[in-house]
Amino acid sequence: MKHTAEDYLLSSVKNALRILRSFSLDEPEKKVTELASSLGLSKSTVSRLLHTLASEGFVTKDPETQKYRLGLTILQLNTVLTSHLEINREAQPILEQLVDDLQETAHLAMLDDQSVIYIHRVESRQPVQALSHVGRRNPLHCTSSGKVLLAHQKEEDIEAYIQHGLTQFTLNTMTDPRILREALHAIRRQGYAISIEELREGVASIAAPIRDYTGKVAYALSVIGPVHRFHPYDPTVIAKVKRAASEISEKIGYWPSSSSTRQSI
Repeated sequence: MKHTAEDYLLSSVKNALRILRSFSLDEPEKKVTELASSLGLSKSTVSRLLHTLASEGFVTKDPETQKYRLGLTILQLNTVLTSHLEINREAQPILEQLVDDLQETAHLAMLDDQSVIYIHRVESRQPVQALSHVGRRNPLHCTSSGKVLLAHQKEEDIEAYIQHGLTQFTLNTMTDPRILREALHAIRRQGYAISIEELREGVASIAAPIRDYTGKVAYALSVIGPVHRFHPYDPTVIAKVKRAASEISEKIGYWPSSSSTRQSI
């Protein structure tokens, strides 16, 4: 099959994006050889793409270590994106109040591919905080926000995720498909999910669904903290998290049918 110039251009764009997505909090810097090996590309291809990305400020190279890291252009784009996310603006005062009440860090998260990605964060003033940040991706089956989002997907999408494999991270990670299905059913019924040391030891969290104007669960609100201090099974904690998620849902246009009925009377 003959490849056109356009095919090669699209391939280069895709590989450049793959390079950018390969950087993470755990691996913020990488050498050309590391990128070539992990992405299955030649070193010459990676070097050429990195040179192009560096010329536009998407990556920068440390002259001493010869390692690349993300550049300031990424930060500028992130600022533009987050400043225009309605959910972040509407949720900010509600999250601040929730953090003041519970004294733990709160997040907004959404589904992206088969991961949960955190799009907003309000930090607690507590001296010890669990590791998390905006832009971080985590699995769905072992995080409270991930389980909330997964629970409200179509059955075929849930099965596709399960068939992809339930990786075990701690002794508490749900790796049995039957147990996970039962947990997701309970989450839909009770309106919240709890995770106790399922992704990382020493970390507990609780999440509740946020619905958009169509009634679809589009986001999750989660509160996270260390297990020695944060107790998400506390009925008071559960009630406050669910109420905050409901308030955010209403802020972005969701009105329960009962509320709509009361307004029309």
